[in-house]
Amino acid sequence: MKNKLIYPLVLAGSLMIATSCKDYLEYEPQGLLSSDNVKSASAAESLVTAAYAGIGNDEMIGPMTSMWVYGSVRSDDAYKGGGGVSDVAEVDFYEHYNLTRPDLTFMHPYTWENFYKAISRANAALTSLDALNEAEFPLKKTRQAEMRFLRGHSHFMLKMLFKNIPYITETLTSEDILKESNVRYKNDELWNKIGEDFQFAIDNLPQKQSQVGRANKLSAAAYLAKLRLFQAYEQDDNHKVTNINKTRLQEVVTLTQQVIASGQYSLQPDFAENFIAETENGPESIFAIQYSINDGTAAGRLSYVTGLNYPHGAPQYGCCGFHQPSQNLANAYKTDANGLPLFDTFNEKNVDFNTETVDPRVDHTIGIDGHPYKYDATKPFSNSWIRDPGVYGFFHTMKEQQLATSASYHKEGPFIGSSKNIDIIRYDDVLLIQAEAYIELGQQELALPLINQIRRRAAASTGRLKKVDGTLPSKYNIKEYAAGWTQDFARKALQWERRLEFATESPRFFDLVRWGIAEKTLNAYIDKEKTRRPFLATAKFTAGRDEYLPIPQREISFTKGLYKQNPGF
Repeated sequence: MKNKLIYPLVLAGSLMIATSCKDYLEYEPQGLLSSDNVKSASAAESLVTAAYAGIGNDEMIGPMTSMWVYGSVRSDDAYKGGGGVSDVAEVDFYEHYNLTRPDLTFMHPYTWENFYKAISRANAALTSLDALNEAEFPLKKTRQAEMRFLRGHSHFMLKMLFKNIPYITETLTSEDILKESNVRYKNDELWNKIGEDFQFAIDNLPQKQSQVGRANKLSAAAYLAKLRLFQAYEQDDNHKVTNINKTRLQEVVTLTQQVIASGQYSLQPDFAENFIAETENGPESIFAIQYSINDGTAAGRLSYVTGLNYPHGAPQYGCCGFHQPSQNLANAYKTDANGLPLFDTFNEKNVDFNTETVDPRVDHTIGIDGHPYKYDATKPFSNSWIRDPGVYGFFHTMKEQQLATSASYHKEGPFIGSSKNIDIIRYDDVLLIQAEAYIELGQQELALPLINQIRRRAAASTGRLKKVDGTLPSKYNIKEYAAGWTQDFARKALQWERRLEFATESPRFFDLVRWGIAEKTLNAYIDKEKTRRPFLATAKFTAGRDEYLPIPQREISFTKGLYKQNPGF
C-alpha cells in the first residue's frame, strides 16, 4: 500500500461505457458533493481530492494519462499493434493520418470529454474554496493554487492535442459556458491564459508538500517552462512554425533553472527506476498521477489506460499486444564507434543486436527476442508472445508494463491494470527543455553538459539488463558529446536525445509538431517503413491538417456550430 498519498474518493467507472451527447463542460462528478452544497473546509477538501482523481480518470478508449495512442503511434516510434488493422480501428486511422475523422465514435472524443470533466472538477473545487475565508481554512490559497495547476494541466493537454479549445474557468456561469467558443482566443493568447494558472501556482504553492502527489511550486515552474517552450514556436493558423520567440525561450531558462538549482530533484541513478512501481515517486518524478492497490478499498485505484499493451502470447499476461515499437525506432538506437548516434545513416538497414553497438536505452524500451523482459532475466522476451508479427513485426513495448509478480499488477478479465504512477513531468525532461532553449538562443555550449548528463545516466543504466549468465543482451556503446559543437549539430543531438530518452512515452509526435518538422519527418518515415510494413502503404501526413486532432464532431453539433473545426477536416 502507498502511504501519505492523495487518495481519490471515487474510482474510475467501467472501462468502456458509451454515453449520450451532453454538455461535458458542465459535468458534475457523480456521488460527490458539488460546489452548490458545500460550505465547510472538509467538504472543500473532498472536492480538491476529487479533482486530483479527475486527472487520472481515463480509460482505454479515452486516454488522458498516457498519450501512447496520440503521441507514440502517431509518430515514428510505434505501430498500433494488436490483432491486425481492424482491431480498435480508430487507432489505425490515427496511424495513417489521412483516415482520421471528426466523427469517430471514441478515442479522441472521449479524451476531450474526460479532460473537460477534470476541468469541471477543478472548477467546482475552486468555487467551493472561494466561498471560504482563510480563517476558516488556512490552506485556502494553497488548495486554490493546486486546483489551478490541475486545471492548467488539463487545458495544456487539450491544447497540445486539439490546438483550438474552449477555455473554461470557475468564473463562467452555465450560460457563459454555452457561449464560450473554441476560437475565442488566438494561439498565443490561449497559451497565456493557460500559463496564468501555472503562474498562480508558482506564486502560491510551497516548494515542498507534506503529502506525495500534491503539486508544488517547482512542479508548477517545470510545467510553465514546458508551456513556454511550446509557445515559443509560434504557429500560423495552418500550424506552420513561423518564428521562435527568444523572449519565451529566456523564460524557459529562468523557470527550469529554479527547478534545477533547488536541488530537490535529480536523475534516478538507473534509467529503469522510472519504469517500475517499486521506485516510483523517486527523485526524478516532479509531478505524477498517483495510483494505488491494496489501499483499503474494494479494488484499489488502478490505471487501465495501457491495459491492452501487454504481451498477447505470454501465459502470465495474455492481452492484447498493442503499441509495438517501429523498426525505425529500433534502428535509431544504433551508435557509431565513438558511441554517438548515426544521425544520417541509422535507418539504411535494420539493426543487428548481435553485431552492432547500441544505446542501452533500447533494452529499457523495446522487448526483443531472448532479451530479459522487464528486468527479469529468468523470463526472456519471446517472439512467440507477439500477436500479429506478419503485420507489425516482433518488437514489443516495455516501459509502461509491470511484471505479473509486481505488487502493482492486477488482471481484470483479459485486461491488465497497474498501480504504477504515471509521470507527467520528470527531471530528465526539465534538463532537456532547458537544453533546447539554450540551443535555440544560440548558447549551445550551455546545453552540452545537460545533454551529457542524460547520456551518462544512460551509460550507467545496464545493471538491471543482464541475462541469467551475467552477460549483457546487446553490445552497448554510448559516450558523451565533445565540446565545440555548432548550433545545427546541437539541435540535431537534442532532438535525437529527446527521442531516445522518451521513446514510446508519447512526447515524440508533439515534439515534431513543435519543431515544425512533422510533415518532413513522418512522410520520410512512412516512405521507408511501408517497405517493411505494408499496412502503411496508404498512410500520408498532410501539413496544415494532421498536426492536431479534429474537434469531435459531436461537440460541434452540440454547440450548434459555435465550435469551429480545425483546418483540413
